[in-house]
Amino acid sequence: MPPTPPSAPPAPFAVNELRLTPRQWLVAALLIATIVGGLPPLWERIERFDTGPDYRIPYSLSEDYWLYARRVRQTTRPEQILLLGDSVVWGEYVAPDGTLSHFLNQQSGGGDHFVNAGVNGLFPLAEEGLFHDYATALRGRKLILQYNPLWQTSAKVDLSETKEESFNHTGLVPQFFPRIPCYRADANARIGVVLDRSIPFFAWAGHLRTAYFDHKGLPAWTLQEDSSSPPHRPNAWRNPFAQITLTVPPAPSPDPARGPASPRHQPWSANRSATRFEWVGLDQSLQWRAFREVVTSLRARGNDVFVIVGPFNEHMLLEENRPAYRQIRDGVQAWLNEHNIHCLAPDTLPTELYADASHPLTAGYEVLAARLRADPRFAAWAGVPSEPAPSTVPPGRQ
Repeated sequence: MPPTPPSAPPAPFAVNELRLTPRQWLVAALLIATIVGGLPPLWERIERFDTGPDYRIPYSLSEDYWLYARRVRQTTRPEQILLLGDSVVWGEYVAPDGTLSHFLNQQSGGGDHFVNAGVNGLFPLAEEGLFHDYATALRGRKLILQYNPLWQTSAKVDLSETKEESFNHTGLVPQFFPRIPCYRADANARIGVVLDRSIPFFAWAGHLRTAYFDHKGLPAWTLQEDSSSPPHRPNAWRNPFAQITLTVPPAPSPDPARGPASPRHQPWSANRSATRFEWVGLDQSLQWRAFREVVTSLRARGNDVFVIVGPFNEHMLLEENRPAYRQIRDGVQAWLNEHNIHCLAPDTLPTELYADASHPLTAGYEVLAARLRADPRFAAWAGVPSEPAPSTVPPGRQ
């Protein structure tokens, strides 16, 4: 019987284990810090981002907050006035050249004095997070801020409903305080949102997912089916680096869902009737409380704010439902006046100029811009000439 060979001495570590010395840990930490801190600003220099006087963040990139911060930083001229708000400012039913900012510029002599900084689907509870974490470059600027009473038409849209609801821009709303009753994300998801908003690298990674990988992380995108051309194989067959074109995707032109040629661009009365809303009062509304905090915070940062209330479509309200709306509208104005905040609640537009409860059509934005400029307070604040508003609807714009 052959002798048993001597056993090898035990390895100090497992076969695949790697131990770093303190110096190596320091080098690794410095390398990671350099990548995390340096890659987002470097990316901003190499990625092409084409904008212009009528540019607005494309609908598909509405939740790309890193791109929004970059857009805000681009508006460097101090005389430029940014319009902030939801899809009414953004222009839900109209083309880029049919928005409020476009007509304010056009009627003021052209140029880009007014900048469309609206975000589709934004609401006051989300505005807090957007302006605080992604729009610090707005500090000290003149801002037009729109308040849409639509966000008080029910407890569901006010987000004060106790039943769990899904909604847009969960990455912007307060995660822990104040509590949003219908928002039921777990602690892990909430902490992830806080990190995304606190560390630019994570926001930049979100930009890559949104702009190049169909709003998905790389593993989920890999498993998604490629339907662009047959055979319809999973994206695992494609090179993920080829997706990154180093050009921010533009909005479709023409946009089949927006503009006068779109089937959606028609008066509200074509397919709807008068409606009754379950208004949430100012003393109970989470959205109104958030809006007050947004205005207060912006002013504390040195911003000169002008608030536009509306333009809400009163024609769409049942007669008995109008007093509740007007009480809210008047209460909003009273609070703004009490706190010496410039504000204006333009008269309701003609019924044929609304697409729904709060969004004007192209001609509606043109009339609204003219009414704003006709107000001496707005004209003086914005630094534009004041001219009487036309008494008729512009022909061919409906």
